[in-house]
Amino acid sequence: MNKAHVIEHLRFALEAQLTTAKVAAKTAHDTATHEENIAENKYDTLGLEAAYLAQGQAQRVNDCYKSIELFEPAFNEKPTDKIAIGSLVCLEDDNAAQKWFYLGPAAGGLTVNVKQHAIAVVTPGAPMGKQLLNKQIDDEITLTIAGKAHEYVVVEIL
Repeated sequence: MNKAHVIEHLRFALEAQLTTAKVAAKTAHDTATHEENIAENKYDTLGLEAAYLAQGQAQRVNDCYKSIELFEPAFNEKPTDKIAIGSLVCLEDDNAAQKWFYLGPAAGGLTVNVKQHAIAVVTPGAPMGKQLLNKQIDDEITLTIAGKAHEYVVVEIL
């Protein structure tokens, strides 16, 4: 796995999220300020609801900018023996099935595909991120998902 390619894909995905958020915020703002949404009486709340939506979409844009800002130092982290923010990690289960994760500072749940491998972003605050932090190659982790324990071994840290 080439970490530089993964970082490039993550950058594109974060930028795509930002673009989508900007379009949604602009649409919500246009709706909130449209003359048809001016309240005709005290019970007419369409304009107020549109304003709340616009505010939420604007916050989403800010969150996207913040994520991009937080990722830049992580993208420049050099590989170490222990998993840290900025590490690209490969885990293997008992059946030799591999899963790839990027320990990021934000945007948990974001997934990118690189050369037919899905790489999921996890954060240190997530159960998987907590388990990964400071692990080394050959360390084991156990995650309980839907009441069932899943065991993995760290096989690669980039």
